Amino acid sequence: MHAITEAVTGAIGDYGLYAVFILMFVDAVLPAASELVMVYGGAVAVGAFPGSEVTLFGNEIESTGWAYFAIAMAGTIGYTLGSIAGWAIGLYGGRPYLERHGRWLHVDREKLHRADAWFERYGDLTVLVTRMLPVIRSFVSIPAGIAEMPFVRYTLFTFAGTIPWCFGLAAVGVALGSQWERFHESFRYADYAIVALVVAAVGALVYRTYRRRVRKRAVEERSAEGTGG
Repeated sequence: MHAITEAVTGAIGDYGLYAVFILMFVDAVLPAASELVMVYGGAVAVGAFPGSEVTLFGNEIESTGWAYFAIAMAGTIGYTLGSIAGWAIGLYGGRPYLERHGRWLHVDREKLHRADAWFERYGDLTVLVTRMLPVIRSFVSIPAGIAEMPFVRYTLFTFAGTIPWCFGLAAVGVALGSQWERFHESFRYADYAIVALVVAAVGALVYRTYRRRVRKRAVEERSAEGTGG
């Protein structure tokens, strides 16, 4: 996690708006730490890091307000366009393709079935609502294409749902300002939390597999005893 944080913040520090745009484009299909991207982008907008400015076509944006707006819009537009790419993958690739190759896009059968349930229950509003939710926001684009959600409605709902996410997180970065380094240091503890979660998940999987084998063996033994009797 710390290595990812360094890579993301380094890219935004060096390339500003363009890095925010590209990272958010990717995040629409593959989780790319959009929270970190937008918060750090907001801190750059407020001038928290010497040498890192917000520039557009070679011209520095000196106003904090306009720099914040530019960062937030770069994230919003990048994410919307990336979402359209994900929608197209789902529309033209179809469910069979995704069930075979979806693991490369972090979209397995379980995520597809879960997305199907969301669309059945909430319809197209699924896209609007999930764009404002962590993690799952990156797993809706492809299923929306598979569901053949109309392009215009899909794009409008994605754009509308992405605005509060990007503008809100960038505002957090603006508020943090020079306190970013303290936040960054605290963020490192997330490494330990993630490792603990992974270990717990692996342990649970091993335990579940063991219990399943024990139950299967018990069933087979009872079956064999019944046959023998």
